[in-house]
Amino acid sequence: MAYKGIDVSVWQGNNIDFAKVKSSGIDFVIIRAGYGNGNKDKYFDSNYSKAKAVGLHVGAYWYSYATSAAGAKQEAQACAKVLSGKQLDYPVYFDIEEKSQLSKGRDFCSSLITAFCMELESRGFYAGFYTSLSSLNSVVSDAVKKRFTVWVAQWSSKCSYSGSYGVWQYSSKGKVNGISGNVDMDYSYIDFPSAIKNGGFNGYGKSAASTITTTAKKSVDEIAAEVIAGKWGNGSDRKNRLTAAGYDYAAVQAKVNEKLGSSGKKSTATYYTIQKGDTLSGIAKKYGTTVSAIQKLNSSLIKNVNLIQVGWRIRVK
Repeated sequence: MAYKGIDVSVWQGNNIDFAKVKSSGIDFVIIRAGYGNGNKDKYFDSNYSKAKAVGLHVGAYWYSYATSAAGAKQEAQACAKVLSGKQLDYPVYFDIEEKSQLSKGRDFCSSLITAFCMELESRGFYAGFYTSLSSLNSVVSDAVKKRFTVWVAQWSSKCSYSGSYGVWQYSSKGKVNGISGNVDMDYSYIDFPSAIKNGGFNGYGKSAASTITTTAKKSVDEIAAEVIAGKWGNGSDRKNRLTAAGYDYAAVQAKVNEKLGSSGKKSTATYYTIQKGDTLSGIAKKYGTTVSAIQKLNSSLIKNVNLIQVGWRIRVK
């Protein structure tokens, strides 16, 4: 099932009639929360309140100007501050589209996305990223595309991206009752509101503070075990993700080498790549295990057992 939505910012003004927007068949709206290092969209609070008041599902995005992974992390912290006290039904997206960022290539762009999204995740948010089809194919690593939910922009009658994505922005020149001028149009293919509420993300359920505490307590030994289990990717992608998450890559890798060396053999873990039509219950049955066991083995990836994506590589035993 596809859900119809829009995304808005200061450029649509402060007079959006969200009641008319909803009555026109729109189910969700993704609102710009801000941009750069701490610049709040001046109409975000107003747009959020008005959209929520009429029963629209709401998500948010942050337009990035980051020049480093550390800068992207700071943008995430600014974004979290703007979103404090609010409840979002759709993910919080990192908007990466500046030419100065894209021109620096895959490793750089992937490190920005990872830094932003993992910082938000540590604060209890369901995070993803937005970019164009061409950028998605050229400057985002496969590991990042599998790790975080994707919002892809391709202004066409059909999305040609072959990978997994949750939201498709199909037009920048849509017309919707209640909005003057053009507006971006989107389709969502995932029931994000249920997944987010059931998972306790984005202001629903457990507090950000408890999530931060839990994340901060992971030791080098614990992270090394996750690396061996395949949760942090390989090569430069692993290094970027660990660094962006605040871990000492050299120390973690040394512990990984120590663990593998002391055991005298590599991990005997079994992995499976999720295919179209798969369910966790079906995968569990195939490998003679349980859904809860699989989720426990992939806790950093599987936030909700009913929300999995094609292409994810998960540990099943």
